[in-house]
Parts: sequence; C-alpha cells; structure tokens
Amino acid sequence: MIAAKLKPATILSSTILFAALGAVVAVIFLPQTHAKDSKLRVMPVEVTVIKERPVRIWKKFSGRLTAVDFVEIRPQASGLITDIRFKGGQLVNKKDILYVIDPRPYKVAVTKAKADLVTALNRHDLAEKEYKRAKDLIETKMISQRIYDERANARLVAESTANSARAQLSQAKINLNYAYVRAPVSGRISRTEVTTGNLVSAGPNAPLLTSIVSNENIYADFEVDEQTYLRYMQGHSFNESATHKIPVELRLQDNETVYKGEVYAFDNRIDPASGTIRARAIFDNPQGKLLPGMYARMRLGSPTRENRILLSERAIGTDQNRKFVYVVNGKNKTTYREVKLSDSIDGNRIIHSGLKIGDKVIVRGLIRIRPDMLVEPKVVQDTSETDNPVSRS
Repeated sequence: MIAAKLKPATILSSTILFAALGAVVAVIFLPQTHAKDSKLRVMPVEVTVIKERPVRIWKKFSGRLTAVDFVEIRPQASGLITDIRFKGGQLVNKKDILYVIDPRPYKVAVTKAKADLVTALNRHDLAEKEYKRAKDLIETKMISQRIYDERANARLVAESTANSARAQLSQAKINLNYAYVRAPVSGRISRTEVTTGNLVSAGPNAPLLTSIVSNENIYADFEVDEQTYLRYMQGHSFNESATHKIPVELRLQDNETVYKGEVYAFDNRIDPASGTIRARAIFDNPQGKLLPGMYARMRLGSPTRENRILLSERAIGTDQNRKFVYVVNGKNKTTYREVKLSDSIDGNRIIHSGLKIGDKVIVRGLIRIRPDMLVEPKVVQDTSETDNPVSRS
C-alpha cells in the first residue's frame, strides 16, 4: 500500500530531475554550437584584380592668357584725322583702313613727283641721243675728245637724275599710303584714343591711336616645376617637335568649357629662386572668347601614356601617416598591405609600390575588415577600366 502510493511521486520527481538536467545541458552546449556556427560564417567582400593600364599623367598649374599678336597703332604720317572707320571692340581684318589722315598734301606730292620723273626721263632721253651722236663722231675724229667726255658725263647725270625722281615718286606714294592707317593684323580692335579733327604727328613721339590683339590663337603662360619638366621631357630630345607633343587643357573661372592645346615652348632656363621654368601653350580661339589677361587653370599632360597600376581611393585606408589596403590571399584570408601612392586619376590613385599584378584587393567596407579574416571574395569591375584616365592632381 505504501509502495503503491509512493510510485507516482517517484515518477514525478524523476521527470523533474531529467528536465532540469536537459536544461543544464542545453545551456552548456548551445553557446558552443552558436560560436562554432559563427566561426563557419564568412563575410562577402568586393575585390578587384590588380592590373596595369595605360594612363596619361596630368598636372595642374595656374596661368595667364596673352595675345599671340598685339599691335599698337601709331601714325606714320602727319596731319589732321579726317575719318575713323571702325568702332571699339569690333573685329577687323588685316589691311582694313582704320584712320584717314588728310591725304590731300600727299596726293599733291605724288603728282609733283610724277611730273619731276617725266622731266628727268626726257632729259635722260636727250642725253642718251647726244651721247650716241658723239660716239659716232668721235670715231671719225669729227669732234674732240673733250666734247665726247662731256656728253658721256651728261648721259650719266641724266640717268642718276631719273633714278632719283623714281625714288622720290616711290617715297611720295608711301607717304600717301601712310595717310590711310591700316590694320597690320587681324583681330579685335580697342577703342580709339583720338577723335576726328585732331592733328597727329609721325616720328618717335607719335601718339597712340588704338591697339589690336589677334583672336585666332592665344597664348597661355604658366610656371612648371623642375621635377615635372624633367619627367615629361625624359626620353625625348629637347627640341620643338617633342615639346609640341605635350598636350595642355585650359579652363576659365566658370570651369565649364575645356580648351585643348599644346605646349608652344619652354623657356631656356630654370629660375633658381622658384625652381620653375616658364612655359607657354597655344590654343585656338576662333570665336574670340579667350581674351588676353584672363586667369586660366592649366593642366599639363605627359607626352605619352604609360602603364601604371590604378586603384580606387575607396580601397585605400589610412593608418596614421601610412596608406594601406587589404589583399585577399589564396586561402581567402585578408592580408594587411602598406602601399605608396602617386598621382590621383578620376577617383583612383596610381600605386607606386606595395601591389603587384594579379593581387585581389578589397574595394569596399574596409572598416569591417581585420587582418587574417576569412572572407568570400567577389570580383567586381574596376571603375577605372571604363573611364578615360585623366589626372586631377
């Protein structure tokens, strides 16, 4: 009776005991299983495979625009200005008449010079005939040697007088041409400094009438550091053809339009004070938008494209004063790698050292990466492959 009554209680106690033991076992082994599962999980990462690409290295400089042709117009004839045939700021062509200086005195001088020339030629013709007669007569001893010599001399004097008259006529025509002040070059003309009715004089103290700057081409002057100059000219002879192979780009302060040109010339010396050399680039300016004196942002490109390793700046981390990347090795584990950087190119950096062709570099999420971490690499397209590399340094 007693045993029969205790049996249900014993069974209940055993059930509770086994349940408690099961809970303890679950508490002990569950964290270990979770920890084991967490070790088996790997982080997916995006990587790029390192390879070389041909790039053109560009450097930035500041410059000023200057005119290819700049001409100050001054009178070469004296007199009253009777006509002005342009408006300030307009485009003029070479040989266009800009000013008219009273041409009447010069026309009179031309007329007189023509008359003097006719007189001189008539005298020369007479002297020539007299000389021929004397030459025939001297052979038959009909005239003396003295008369023959006088006629020969008169012939020479008449010839010299005719030549002088021709020269005076030419000078008179030149002076008449100077009365019409013409544009020596094509370009944009400035405002006039004198008005109609003013008396102007030729000579060393001749007044400035106006000025013209050419607009078909324009120069940009800037300073290049010695290191860049030597690097760009390395492997090339220092001649004009090598210089013209160096491309240049120009932007104004609005930073909208890009003008493409080429290096026109380097100076013949390095400035020891600044360590720079003066450079001059030339650009086409068909619409005349580029004006002398403008500030310009210049970009000087290397003569040829060179094979370099490019890497996105997002893949590069900073450790105090060092730059590093994470490389995925053959076991899909991360490796810390210090790198040396060079120029910047469209969001990418040229790797000077620290990487080699074929390395797999993590390009995103460096903050979550630690050395010797097991990862699952996924190769993504490098953005530098789709862009035309242009340096922004």
